[in-house]
Amino acid sequence: MQSVTLSLYRFGPVRARLWALAQMATARFALKAVRDIGTVKLCGSGVGEGFTPIPDTSVYAILATWPDHDTARRAMFGTQVFRRYAEMADERMTVFLTPASARGRWDGKAPFTPQDITLDGPVAALTRATVKLRSAGRFWKQEPAISRAIGQDPNVLFKIGIGELPLVRQATFSVWPDVASMAAFARADGPHASAIREVREGKLFKEDLYARFRVDAVEGSWGGVTPDLTHPNPQEMKVAAE
Repeated sequence: MQSVTLSLYRFGPVRARLWALAQMATARFALKAVRDIGTVKLCGSGVGEGFTPIPDTSVYAILATWPDHDTARRAMFGTQVFRRYAEMADERMTVFLTPASARGRWDGKAPFTPQDITLDGPVAALTRATVKLRSAGRFWKQEPAISRAIGQDPNVLFKIGIGELPLVRQATFSVWPDVASMAAFARADGPHASAIREVREGKLFKEDLYARFRVDAVEGSWGGVTPDLTHPNPQEMKVAAE
């Protein structure tokens, strides 16, 4: 059963942040050499609640696919590249996911293999897109309102904006208590729905991907706590990504 991991790392001192920035160009080679790793994406992060053009220089992410969760854990504890990230970071957290559905492409490929599972608890959503350069201005005019809508939703358990390249290659990762609450946000008439209509009608994306996952486990800490994102109560377990 395919495993998907999202590992987040927070760096404090300037030296550590510069190291993490340099890894965006160099660590991909070491990561691709890790045994049993599938798709792997190195990402920076944004200061907003979702898609955002303003980078957060303290937070970086590694998204990867594996044959199963045990293989992922062995690699993270046993390979030099993951150990080095852990040593340099002030804080780190990994979310272990099983893909339930996916549509679209990432760099021309379908990285996730949906499994025959039931989403009867917390669900994670990953929305990723390559914004057409000529359409970037139109898209980013809507971003502040979209970010506010995500941040103010009382149901969202966790959210963070990540991306491979500022302005044009962006992704939003969020965790919701159940499918119904996530669907309600997506359908609600507001900035998010307006943005979706604008994107579809204006064809602002060169490429996009949308996937849902079961949240299986969370290891590490974020914001000084280990968020139990497998817990269905958003009021008890809500955690901000910043």
